[in-house]
Amino acid sequence: MTAQLSKKGEAWSARFSEPVSDLVKRYTASVFFDNRLAKADIQGSLAHAEMLAAQGIISAADHAEIVRGMTQIGQEIEAGKFEWLLDLEDVHLNIEKRLTELVGDAGKRLHTGRSRNDQVATDIRLYVRSAIDDIGVLLAALRGALTDLAEQHADTIMPGFTHMQVAQPITFGHHMLAYVEMFGRDAERMADCRKRVNRLPLGAAALAGTTFPIDRLRVAKTLGFDDVCHNSLDAVSDRDFAIEFCAAAALVMTHISRMSEELVIWMSPRVGFIDIADRFCTGSSIMPQKKNPDVPELARGKTGRVYGHLMGLLTLMKGQPLAYNKDNQEDKEPLFDTVDTLVDTLRIFADMAGGISVKPEAMRAAALQGYATATDLADYLVKKGLPFRDAHEAVARAVRACVDAGCDLADLSLEQLQAFSPLTGADVFEVLTLEGSVAARDHVGGTAPRQVRAAIARVRAQLAG
Repeated sequence: MTAQLSKKGEAWSARFSEPVSDLVKRYTASVFFDNRLAKADIQGSLAHAEMLAAQGIISAADHAEIVRGMTQIGQEIEAGKFEWLLDLEDVHLNIEKRLTELVGDAGKRLHTGRSRNDQVATDIRLYVRSAIDDIGVLLAALRGALTDLAEQHADTIMPGFTHMQVAQPITFGHHMLAYVEMFGRDAERMADCRKRVNRLPLGAAALAGTTFPIDRLRVAKTLGFDDVCHNSLDAVSDRDFAIEFCAAAALVMTHISRMSEELVIWMSPRVGFIDIADRFCTGSSIMPQKKNPDVPELARGKTGRVYGHLMGLLTLMKGQPLAYNKDNQEDKEPLFDTVDTLVDTLRIFADMAGGISVKPEAMRAAALQGYATATDLADYLVKKGLPFRDAHEAVARAVRACVDAGCDLADLSLEQLQAFSPLTGADVFEVLTLEGSVAARDHVGGTAPRQVRAAIARVRAQLAG
């Protein structure tokens, strides 16, 4: 008995005496989520067919027919006219069946020298590689938008915080550039991950390679892979490249979530540092005055979703013996959702950054509330010759006096300041201003407006390169 198609069009092997039950079909099928791999599947199949023809494994005529059929299938999918059949289990068998309908035996010869195992692994790598490239563009767009915001507010003073307490004055531009740096490292991680994604599994076949005289390096070159996977067992069985991608994606979302937390806090009327454009916010079903920062709040929540996918993939792989196991079908939905979540989030955040309105007066008032220039006063006394620990103690006593009096350090008279250290001179008031504080931190990585503008120039040069 030879392999055949049932009346419903489903494929099963002559090894079995009965078809798969409908329940098992639904349980094991992946076609309604893995059909997004169709473009990669066609791309990989065309490269495989070209190699088979070049090696004399299939005829030139069969190769031409495969190209013709795959071109039509691609057009049908693009137009939404392709019929995806549950009975055919996945994207790969659906495309192969349609190809055979269109070109006959040539379509049946396409699978020579490969297995669905290496075919799937190749398709996923092509998909992830493309996703990384798209994400790189989106990260650059977000960094560009944040850099624009930083440039507009290179001189806008706000309080810097540690432990959510006012620490030292900084500029809002400097604060935005911190996220530009984080997303820059995210882009580097994605680019580095791409190197390990970009290795070709095709040719590993089911697990041991193939007896046909294939040319894997030719296929790798055709598909733009940097190299081939050098062990057939490893090529079809591991998904560490997908896990690594999800780990890099989780870190991007970590940074998104941290920024979201600050945007939510800053937009609160009790803080009032910023406003977010209406198109990124919603109202309340009962309270007409509400304007809720839904986008950053939801992004904060979606971060947990991406973390969950990473943990799911790690758990999926941890107990699998070599080589391929059906477990690996479960890699796709978390991977796909991670891509969708990250792409959508980056796209909307780049847009939202341009819709952030800064309220400099509120930021300045907050910077004046927490004795933010205390460290500047300590540094001043050190420069006058006082050991730092003694300067720290002197300023701590001055702050305590200000707390009791309900005033700022800059409100104290020269005589009052000299009571805490006789080294204090009339020039002390220059360091107690917010502008003087930020301007004094004039080194690479510092918050001085001059350094902020220099950092902006460096980022723009990176993005342009």
